[in-house]
Amino acid sequence: MRKHRVGKAMPVTLASFLAVVGAVLLWPASLMAESVPRQIAVPPPPMGWSSWNAFSNTVDSKVTMEQAKAMASNGMAKAGYRYINIDEGWWLGERDAEGNFIVDGKAWPALAAGERVGDMGNIVRYIHGLGLKAGIYTDAGTDGCGTVGPDLGPSYPNEGSENHYEQDFLQFAMWGFDYVKVDWCGGDKEKLDPAVQYAEIARAIARAEAITGHRLYFSICNWGNNSPWTWAPGVGGVAADIWRTGGDIVAPIVANTKNADRKAEIKEVFREFDQAVHPEAQHTGFYNDPDMMVVGMPGLTEEQNRVHMSLWAVLGGPLLVGADLTRLSEEALATLKNPEVLAIDQDALGLQATKVAAPGTGLEVWSKRLWAGGSRAVLLLNRTAAPATIPVRWSELGLQDSSPAKVRDVWAKKDLGALDSYSATVPAQDMVLLFVNGSEGPHAKYEMTRVADEHGAAVVRNQPVTFKGVGTHFTVAPIAISYMNPDKTPRLAELRVNGRIATRIAFPPTGGSSGTVWIESLLDREGAKNALEFSVESDPGPVIESISLQ
Repeated sequence: MRKHRVGKAMPVTLASFLAVVGAVLLWPASLMAESVPRQIAVPPPPMGWSSWNAFSNTVDSKVTMEQAKAMASNGMAKAGYRYINIDEGWWLGERDAEGNFIVDGKAWPALAAGERVGDMGNIVRYIHGLGLKAGIYTDAGTDGCGTVGPDLGPSYPNEGSENHYEQDFLQFAMWGFDYVKVDWCGGDKEKLDPAVQYAEIARAIARAEAITGHRLYFSICNWGNNSPWTWAPGVGGVAADIWRTGGDIVAPIVANTKNADRKAEIKEVFREFDQAVHPEAQHTGFYNDPDMMVVGMPGLTEEQNRVHMSLWAVLGGPLLVGADLTRLSEEALATLKNPEVLAIDQDALGLQATKVAAPGTGLEVWSKRLWAGGSRAVLLLNRTAAPATIPVRWSELGLQDSSPAKVRDVWAKKDLGALDSYSATVPAQDMVLLFVNGSEGPHAKYEMTRVADEHGAAVVRNQPVTFKGVGTHFTVAPIAISYMNPDKTPRLAELRVNGRIATRIAFPPTGGSSGTVWIESLLDREGAKNALEFSVESDPGPVIESISLQ
């Protein structure tokens, strides 16, 4: 169950004051060899399928059942894919006198004895019966995307949920849906404020969950407008969600229609990847969403499918397949089900890769910190038109150069041995994906004491932190936060660095002992002094004990 956010100037109880509030005194940083408290696993990003890329607004019960059966039988469900998400086109914008959805009974018939036509609970029960989860779609505005870009079907107005948030999201939960994607065509058309509208939607979702006891995963889709990574994490006090960071990766490619000749392009894959890189916002169950994948769709080669899959995996974001699952080649299926690549995406630290080196124009080294100590997923990416050699040093990954590291080529499924460094010749527009397991470097640990701020809000401040990183201005710094949360649900807090826009952090339960979650923060470059400030948003909030920087 999600918890509503409590404002920053909330009353502070004696218990919360003694436990969490405060102006923090950071003892002088010292290099510590000891490990931080046990790491706490965070919810992974969702894996599944969505109807838009391959079916546009022609989705119906038959299409949905075929895709669900394919996922259940082709090994994708066993590999971890769970969601069957029904996108735009399921509803034509009609409501009854009480404002309830009127659903086309021909498109969504009864599927079993005793069911009613036009009841979306029918398709949910079918999907659940296959051991899968069901997703649904709406818009934050009055109209939906059907009035902006109807693609195949006619333009239907009023396909959005504005002025019906509580009613619609309660209905989604009562139907049994597990996931809801909220688009922004109507909101954009009306020039609404996405941070305001999506916060209101989040509260409507929390209300629906409280009434029904049924979890609704919240997917924000405003295509990166108004920089959602700055406000979407935990919007409205929601404990976990995802947000789109860019536009559509492809226009729908629908077989046997006027759109059948469209092609997916690798340049669009790179564009969406680049727009999704906001590591400071991705942590503790909050995820940047680079859009549905086009692996297995017309236009990409098998090599490009693997590049695409690798990029999404190191981003650590949602893996939502857009292709028609009944038409996937064996090669595309193998790419989508590769267990080592999926393990990178679903890693329990929940972090995003960062670019740690650029040895030449168009040549990049990306590193994603993984759950196991000393482990990294490393992507050597060649964006150029010619083969090139890309080297990587362990220190670039935050590992000790003085110790060898074990290296494994993920796609080749080959262990390369314990090496002092590594380089590979990477083909044009291609990549090499590695597991690297070495020795972590020492970290600087900062202890904290707590008091209340001048407004009575729960705050944790520190004395300046000097980060020994590199960068022209900002450097992405991995930070381990040690804390306690004895609740059964996450407690929320905001972190503000050097007075900039805050990011909201969800601290999962730790039981009666301390735990650690990891974030990646934008700190000023080497030699600068950085001020970090936590504002606790729930009462009581997490007991933040210390932070550690590598």
